[in-house]
Amino acid sequence: MTSYGMPYLLEDKTGNLTGSHFVDINDRLRLTLRCTTRGSTHATYIIYNTTAGTEPVVTLNFGSNNSLGTIAFGSGPQVPMSSFLESSPNGSAKSRVFTGSDGHQYRWRWRTTQSEEWTCTNASNNQVASYSLKVPGEPEYDHSSGCVLTIEEAYPHLAAEMLASLTIMRHIVAHNL
Repeated sequence: MTSYGMPYLLEDKTGNLTGSHFVDINDRLRLTLRCTTRGSTHATYIIYNTTAGTEPVVTLNFGSNNSLGTIAFGSGPQVPMSSFLESSPNGSAKSRVFTGSDGHQYRWRWRTTQSEEWTCTNASNNQVASYSLKVPGEPEYDHSSGCVLTIEEAYPHLAAEMLASLTIMRHIVAHNL
């Protein structure tokens, strides 16, 4: 991959939890979040890395009443979301920790800065990703929500995990879980 000396700025095309395309402004990475099943007992979302093909890289299954369900990476086993993304010791649902495929721990936190809706840090408290909403007063753009998922350049190997964990965190807040 080309090194730009800058983070991946993944423009969230819709800003919706129900599905979107996340496209790096330098076209280095493309992820798609798609709802494939929605019913009264469950909803299934699949994340595709459309940079590399069309195979699913993550499957998110939510339970009835928008409850947390399971997550699976590729064709791997389904794991309870509550085990993958564990609550913080302080008990806040808006701060959770997950272990990435690289074996390191990462923590998502809600509204810890004014400019970011979500911030993800590593065990050393260095920011590795963030999700920002459209700035109030910013003009509307065709085919863009104005929201951005930023992933630091050293972490593209975790991009699908960052989007999956962020989607779960946004779901938790949206449904007051």
